[in-house]
Amino acid sequence: MSMDMRTDPTAVGDPGLLDTLQHEVALFARRAEQTRLGGVGQVRNSMDRAAYLLLNRLAKEGPMGVKALAASMGIDSSTVTRQVAPLVETGLVKRTSHPEDGRAVVLQLSPRGQSRLEEVRSSRRQLMAELTQDWDPGEREAFCALLSRFNGALSARMSAQGTSEGEPAS
Repeated sequence: MSMDMRTDPTAVGDPGLLDTLQHEVALFARRAEQTRLGGVGQVRNSMDRAAYLLLNRLAKEGPMGVKALAASMGIDSSTVTRQVAPLVETGLVKRTSHPEDGRAVVLQLSPRGQSRLEEVRSSRRQLMAELTQDWDPGEREAFCALLSRFNGALSARMSAQGTSEGEPAS
């Protein structure tokens, strides 16, 4: 590929390859949503995508307010508020006072939430192992790298267009 095609977003490249790519991405999105890539065994389909992503973010970044959580996930605060409500109700997330400003509320993964998240992660790891069992480690690494790069490009595009990850572009 010439340098001009990489820097010119209007250059299409190989239409047949791009048709195949868009079709495979559409199939992946549909199948991922149908199965929720939930894992295996009893844990399968037991946690929706929004809950998993919220719990995962709190586990990685620690307690934070709704606005900070929304910003770190690229979605709006009202979406986070709506998505976190059932997690609080079921005891997976707890609301606590901000350590420096007692008037502010932060969201924090509860011990039950941490346990549940680890259970789901383990199940999903098992599913990924099963789906890629005949791949060699290099193929898994390459797929992860390319999928991460693809997701990064999608996020950058959505940010540039002013849309959030949790909302469809208009």
